[in-house]
Amino acid sequence: MSNESTPLRIGVLAIQGDYAAHAEALAEVGAVPVEVRKPEELQGLDGLILPGGESTTMLKFLEKRHFFSALKEYCSAHPVFGTCAGAILLAREVRNPAQRSLGILDAVVERNAYGRQIDSSILMADSVLPGGPLEMVFIRAPRIIAAGAGVEVLAKREGYPVLVRQGSTMAATFHPELSTDRRVHRAFVETVASVARK
Repeated sequence: MSNESTPLRIGVLAIQGDYAAHAEALAEVGAVPVEVRKPEELQGLDGLILPGGESTTMLKFLEKRHFFSALKEYCSAHPVFGTCAGAILLAREVRNPAQRSLGILDAVVERNAYGRQIDSSILMADSVLPGGPLEMVFIRAPRIIAAGAGVEVLAKREGYPVLVRQGSTMAATFHPELSTDRRVHRAFVETVASVARK
């Protein structure tokens, strides 16, 4: 548990993707980032970010290191934020093709929904976060094609959710760590703080 004077320690799964950029964003909004590569490194963390990358490669790593079950247990009981491949890992169902996931977020996610790397894009779109349009960097992004009643949609692209929250779980199909706008990380840190204060 953290109190008001103790900085939150938030892990970043550091096996693939731009985890260093996530760490930098966390530091900028006042949290202490901790790189996580082993199950035992989850202990003592107030929250966790699952970054982008290639979800099948991440899965192979997690299964090879006997990390999958420990990660599922942690994410079931603590605040977690998944971006791009991390959002795929959190989903209850993955399509195109189907693959194993943690089943934490009540959503169905379709992989590589917007095409190849060359089809990546940067968009400005409205969100419920205060401060005007939000910059969203999409790189081989997945698409949330269905979400349960308990999932709050914070931003959309072409009618589909791209930023969601379910309790203390957040997911984005874009890469907020690649933007200079820190509102998404700040929203997650605020979520972690609200849980830590309980």
